[in-house]
Amino acid sequence: MKQRYGSEVRFDLMWSDLAEVGRARSGGYRRYAWTREDSALREWFAGEATSRGMDLVLDRAGNQWAWWGDPDADGPGLVLGSHLDSVPDGGAFDGPLGVVSAFAALDALRDRGTAPARPVAVAHFGDEEGARFGVACAGSRLVTGALDADRARGLTDADGVPMAEAMARAGHDPGQVGPDREALGRVGVFVELHVEQGRALADLDRPVAVGTGIWPHGRWRLELPGEANHAGTTRLADRRDPMLGFAEVVLAARAAAVRHGALATCGKVTVAPNGVNAIPSAVTGWLDARGADAAWVWAIVADVEAAVATYGGTVVEESWTPDTAFDPALAARLAGLLGDAPLLPTGAGHDAGILAAAGIPTAMLFVRNPTGVSHSPVEHAERADCLAGVDALTAVVTELTQ
Repeated sequence: MKQRYGSEVRFDLMWSDLAEVGRARSGGYRRYAWTREDSALREWFAGEATSRGMDLVLDRAGNQWAWWGDPDADGPGLVLGSHLDSVPDGGAFDGPLGVVSAFAALDALRDRGTAPARPVAVAHFGDEEGARFGVACAGSRLVTGALDADRARGLTDADGVPMAEAMARAGHDPGQVGPDREALGRVGVFVELHVEQGRALADLDRPVAVGTGIWPHGRWRLELPGEANHAGTTRLADRRDPMLGFAEVVLAARAAAVRHGALATCGKVTVAPNGVNAIPSAVTGWLDARGADAAWVWAIVADVEAAVATYGGTVVEESWTPDTAFDPALAARLAGLLGDAPLLPTGAGHDAGILAAAGIPTAMLFVRNPTGVSHSPVEHAERADCLAGVDALTAVVTELTQ
């Protein structure tokens, strides 16, 4: 029987500790920024750092950094990590696998009696999914300056609560939010491990891959006006029903995606007044568009704008991330280190992409997802593949801290 090493035991314990935080009735997770669940996750992260004797630092945006070694004296250092928040009813692996694996990789080094020759940190970036306030990778965008602090403070959730108020309730001073050059100056290299959100590795029958970059992608808010009226007394000919327009826009987005060879999704919608027996007065929907080429994505947006304009509506850009390439030399080096691991691009956004765009040498590792399903309660990765990811990350830390 294979011996269970300390790092594997601690991996299982960490995974167990996180299992019920923010668990929804669907079996998935609802872990949104600056909520009670988010506070519990932050406390867990702080506890893991403290138990390992690591120095816990909070940056201006509220991201957590647990340092092994002094990056101010001996840095810049190597940073590992990911996020802990989720989309609505998201899976267990998207984000947390990267944080847990980072701690486990450092545990593996300690099990071997090895100390890195340069400082190493585990980072927890807040609000990566943007599920509550609508802007993805808000924590990393704020700390790098990619998201304006005043705009972030003014973002509101579905209940009209501004991000600034949510931060304050959670104990973080919204007045200090902004770019943090001191925090970023400590980062020499960033490596993010993440569950694959597709099935390329399953098709290749490989447990781990190295990322090459992130497709351009963005989010747009679609506003369609109407006129509230009674569902039982208003003739069809007299109705100004914006839901009909939104339905046409959703179909137009799908047709545009097919036409331009990219991806488009309308996965969120709010309706006013949202009554079963009331014709809506307004509909707000959101478009998520992505593709291997930015021109294809913008062609989709143009087609959707035309469809929305037909119904007197407007389209507002909420976020845009251009094509992001990770350090090619670093990717090649890590792929060779890991036995000629496959090189894969991704259509999913990550904090690694924000840091790469800020000029920080960045790499990603992907762990096999047997079905390719993500952002769903059934998202999964086999334990053996997760541990293979820890082994790969341990090898990367050893290589990059010699």
